[in-house]
Amino acid sequence: MNTITLLGNSTMKLSARLFVSRRSGSFLAFSPLKHHTNHHHHHHNIKEFPTFDKNKQIQTHPFKILNFQRVSNNTQKSYRVFSPSFGQTSISPTISRGLFVAASSVASKFRNLSTSVEPRVNDANFERIYVQNGLNVKPLVVERIDKDENIAGGQESVTKENNLEGVIGVKVETSPRREETDVEKEAWRLLQEAVVMYCGSPVGTVAANDPGDKQPLNYDQVFIRDFVPSALAFLLKGEGEIVRNFLLHTLQLQRNFSINMGTHAYSFVRLELDINIHCFNIATNAFASHQKGKEESWEKTVDCYSPGQGLMPASFKVRSVALDENKFEEVLDPDFGESAIGRVAPVDSGLWWIILLRAYGKITGDYALQERVDVQTGIKLIINLCLADGFDMFPSLLVTDGSCMIDRRMGIHGHPLEIQALFYSALRCSREMLAVNDGSKNLVRAINNRLSALSFHIREYYWVDMKKINEIYRYKTEEYSLDATNKFNIYPEQIPTWLMDWIPEEGGYLIGNLQPAHMDFRFFTLGNLWSIVSSLGTPKQNEAILNLIEAKWDDLVGHMPLKICYPALEYEEWRIITGSDPKNTPWSYHNSGSWPTLLWQFTLACIKMGRLELAQKAVALAEKRLAVDRWPEYYDTRTGKFIGKQSRLFQTWTIAGFLASKMIVENPEMASLLFWEEDYELLEICVCALSKTGRKKCSRGAAKSQILV
Repeated sequence: MNTITLLGNSTMKLSARLFVSRRSGSFLAFSPLKHHTNHHHHHHNIKEFPTFDKNKQIQTHPFKILNFQRVSNNTQKSYRVFSPSFGQTSISPTISRGLFVAASSVASKFRNLSTSVEPRVNDANFERIYVQNGLNVKPLVVERIDKDENIAGGQESVTKENNLEGVIGVKVETSPRREETDVEKEAWRLLQEAVVMYCGSPVGTVAANDPGDKQPLNYDQVFIRDFVPSALAFLLKGEGEIVRNFLLHTLQLQRNFSINMGTHAYSFVRLELDINIHCFNIATNAFASHQKGKEESWEKTVDCYSPGQGLMPASFKVRSVALDENKFEEVLDPDFGESAIGRVAPVDSGLWWIILLRAYGKITGDYALQERVDVQTGIKLIINLCLADGFDMFPSLLVTDGSCMIDRRMGIHGHPLEIQALFYSALRCSREMLAVNDGSKNLVRAINNRLSALSFHIREYYWVDMKKINEIYRYKTEEYSLDATNKFNIYPEQIPTWLMDWIPEEGGYLIGNLQPAHMDFRFFTLGNLWSIVSSLGTPKQNEAILNLIEAKWDDLVGHMPLKICYPALEYEEWRIITGSDPKNTPWSYHNSGSWPTLLWQFTLACIKMGRLELAQKAVALAEKRLAVDRWPEYYDTRTGKFIGKQSRLFQTWTIAGFLASKMIVENPEMASLLFWEEDYELLEICVCALSKTGRKKCSRGAAKSQILV
């Protein structure tokens, strides 16, 4: 066991620089930092942060829960952190103060410092980068420690900028490294080959990298939802740079979109950014001249109409733009839905972005990123867009068809479960990450109110099991009263015949959609799994969902995990609901195809509920076929036996989903960083205030009783 001792006091701060005196494993899940040892003086020179090497062989590094002690106010406290054993003489270049701040109340003292980045005017690598639509974005800079900043005497030192309480007694344990299988080695190689570089830095992964695909359409772009499993795989492997870059560049695209709409949402941020970070500048005349004469508008509109500010793009692509005859610049060209099939705005993109931002902080300890003013504003814009007042009577988000993973017409318009589960997760993430002050306290209050209302709404009205179905079967209709049992006027005849025989006695699930006089009884896998992960469902409901999946394994898993939904729309129902979509034929693609990328979410849900054996069974099943079948996007037929008829091969989120699942299964303790436990405080919040008007009290207590029993 190797030991690193951080000698600190109240005048020291953990920053982007950290010195090491011992040969040890890498620290806190970051990629190794190159260093050189001076054998004459017995000290190290730490060089600047290494660039992302797409050809580097990535190895499996088992994680361990480590203990460290912290001195705070003269009191010694113990905490637990996660660290991989890289087995190399290296240390992370981005050990953030946020890791240690998060465990104590001193975090708020440093929020105002998180946007400070030292400019490198004369650095050759600090070149101009343009973002399409008129933003000149300079790349992120990690502080360089010069050669003369050596460490003497074999003791560790920390940069002396800003204060942070000392940390002592950090112990890093190494553990034996498991040999990667051939499938894993191939998967890592393919994932590295899918990395998209932007001005020398990694910013994401393409959706698919099929060398035989002559018409990639938009599969050569970086999708926000598709990148999430890639991000988790990199984070769990210790590669934090690509995820940080992705989060910041997509945030810049969001800002660009808002500016093009003529909003002033970023006015107060932009001033600080231009002065302190120098990240955002107006594009140069050269770039502007490139746009001159183009007929189309650079604003992201459909027939001269734009959605609300705060929208995150569905995807982006790196393009080379000629500024003059001999000069080219790389630009990021985002798609906010104006080029998508059906021209649908990606509602889930912003929700996934917030979820990934939290995961990045949890795994890396770099909480400083989420504390930056621009990032805080980005969170607020997304949440404000979701919380905007409308005509809806429900706390669930009202969206159109095709606004999430199912991005084609499949009858999910309204209040689809997938969006509600991601919305709930994003709200919980935002509540964790937002700095509470005079400018945000009203938003935090609105988040709490919405969380309470949404959790009750989903638990009470979306849940079905044998008992609930029998209750719906006996519903009275046309009830006009405050005390109506059938609040949404659901007609019993809507219960499909397949459901009567299919629902197991010991299981249940959350239905796909709920609207007046309409319940979509299809089982949507992502929505149910993420309801478990986020604790949108009650503990009993979460357990019952996994019981149902186990009982109906042949239907929902079959030869390849997992069905995107069940059952398929067939015959006249398929013709009417999908519009006779030739890609969404029965048991194919979104119409009950099998999607291996859902494996990582299934793994998270299983580990949270103590069902590791189910996750292991599914991962083993996928591992047998994915590499042989060349990593397809999806599988067809009732049991997922055949590769999808229009499936792209070497689909990146298939590859990344498998790798993330494999690592989480082997290190289940890491899963706790990615899911949420039940929040009992939400059950105490009720904004209906019916008791004050003399009406009957709301039934919010029913949800509480379900949990406490």
